[in-house]
Amino acid sequence: MSAALSARERMLGRLRAAAPSAPEAVDVIDTAIDRHYLARRAQAPLSPQSRIAAMQAALRAAHADVDCVRADAWPALLAQRLDAHGARRVLMDTGSAAGQALRAALPAGVEALSFERPLAQWKGELFDTVDAGFTIARSGIAATGTLVIAPDAATPRTVSLAPPLHICLVYASSLHADLQAAARAERWADGMPANLVLVSGPSKTSDIQQTLAYGAHGPRWLWVLIIDDLSVREGGQP
Repeated sequence: MSAALSARERMLGRLRAAAPSAPEAVDVIDTAIDRHYLARRAQAPLSPQSRIAAMQAALRAAHADVDCVRADAWPALLAQRLDAHGARRVLMDTGSAAGQALRAALPAGVEALSFERPLAQWKGELFDTVDAGFTIARSGIAATGTLVIAPDAATPRTVSLAPPLHICLVYASSLHADLQAAARAERWADGMPANLVLVSGPSKTSDIQQTLAYGAHGPRWLWVLIIDDLSVREGGQP
């Protein structure tokens, strides 16, 4: 025990004695990283439409279902798919514009739920009776098919983790080429939120024989709706 403590103290002593990194050194590293990724993107540039295709391909490779739809078409499509899937209780932010649009499109047999109670008050109900959670991604990373979700009070991270089906809406105009582009464009270095959830597929794990099992630690299914708002932003028709 004393030997372990001695080794620990020696290690901590070396760390305390080490000079702190100068801000200039951090800037040099950041610049090198920026140059690396800029060079990579210059060699294989991705147009906005190509980012959609790359996002779809990466998500499908990870066993997710993906649809690219118009902004006015997704509520009806999703409502139909939820009914066919047998989902009867969907957790969402019913106060958001997207939540209201989906709620209005849901058939009579599908109930929209809000996360209005503390988790401790309805944990059993949430895990046992809620069929799907609906979230809106802050952005997406095309290279890896990753959804960037910033949870808040109305849509805590439980919405994307607890129900067996996670449905996420992401706008095509918010897709970044890679992780570094996302971090730079969204200025992550200026202040990270308390929670930032990165989702690249449904929950999966494997045993020692590398047999994949889905849904062991989170949602078994992931549905992604990519809203093609690029033509609208360019002044054309959706």
